[in-house]
Amino acid sequence: MVQNPRGTRDFLPAEMERRRSYEGILRQTAQRYGFREIQTPIFEEAELFILRSGPNIINELYAFKDKGGRDLALRPEMTAPAIRAFVNNMSNEPKPIKIFYFGQCFRYERPQSGRYREFFQFGAEIIGTATPQTDAEVIAAALDMVKALGLKEYKARIGHIGVLRKELVQAGVSAEKMPEILQKLDKKLYEEAWPLMEAAGMERTDAEAVFDLTGTVGGIGVLNKISGTESEYLKQVLAYLSAMGVDAPEVDLGVVRGLDYYTGMVFEIEAPVLGAEKQICGGGSYTLSEIFGGEKVFSTGFAIGFDRVLLALEKEGAVGPVNRVDAYVVAASSDTTLKAFEIAGLLRRNGISADIDLADRKMAKAMKHAASIGSRFAIIVGSEDLKNDSVTLRDMTSGEQKAVKISDLPAEMRAH
Repeated sequence: MVQNPRGTRDFLPAEMERRRSYEGILRQTAQRYGFREIQTPIFEEAELFILRSGPNIINELYAFKDKGGRDLALRPEMTAPAIRAFVNNMSNEPKPIKIFYFGQCFRYERPQSGRYREFFQFGAEIIGTATPQTDAEVIAAALDMVKALGLKEYKARIGHIGVLRKELVQAGVSAEKMPEILQKLDKKLYEEAWPLMEAAGMERTDAEAVFDLTGTVGGIGVLNKISGTESEYLKQVLAYLSAMGVDAPEVDLGVVRGLDYYTGMVFEIEAPVLGAEKQICGGGSYTLSEIFGGEKVFSTGFAIGFDRVLLALEKEGAVGPVNRVDAYVVAASSDTTLKAFEIAGLLRRNGISADIDLADRKMAKAMKHAASIGSRFAIIVGSEDLKNDSVTLRDMTSGEQKAVKISDLPAEMRAH
């Protein structure tokens, strides 16, 4: 038997109904904030992702040469394609530009709970401004989306990449050596960070001060422990969030995000129910357009790990929506089959979902099948009823049934 590839999944009807419903919630929330949807190719030139993340990304890429010898890759994330699309198509449009996207991404990594080789990402970007208002708008949208999905327990943390960068620069760390150190600090891997910091010329006391800084967490008062523009900037972001009625994220000066293209505010949202791998959303302010051939443009965005959010909802016991067909039409005898199809067509033209017996089942088996697919009603088309231009409408929940004129059937169905 041929199986689906490792790290991928088949989504059957019930799961697809659940996923589409949650996907719709994210889209509606984004549109409520004035974001507009874009869609980019599922594969791009491999260089796009190497420029964005560095050569180490090659080990995770599903990369290949096409028949023309071009180096292509399935997208491992969607921020780079979105900014590439901006540079190619939207750079002359009035700014700020607010866009969102949803789609599949691919990374060759070890599959585990909530992590797959084919996964889905929802994201949004505000391109063209670098203001506290922009950052607050992005955080508010992300939090509103998580809340709208119905997640009960989640936690947001906000920081500023400039805080740690300033400390590292003052300690003599060069720009070339900084990204790898920040990646270790982002994951709180201090024992792995120290050799890199020492090799970059840092004293142990300076490294300890940086370690302490990454552990500085709390309310807005935490920002009084640091000086400089970063503190005042984050205070403004939090003030705008408060004005919008958004609960303030926890200030965490150790939020780094581990990517060297971030320029300012960074934030993450976690779902504690997921345990150690609890991050479901991350984002911040950055510049990318210049490395893709465009002018330098500041942006702020975020990405939600759609699969991880759904896993968190499942662990919290959330029950997804059930898409029930309105009516299951059954011909009581072979001489009413054609009329049964006529009635199914009538209902569908009137916006009522209708399935129909396609297997010439006996009445008992047809009713059992109607129940198994969750149909709200069964419509029994019998010879005697048809003499009065009627059918029998049976409520599959209560078992009650009555004769209804065919002409009245759509109105009767809509009334229930």
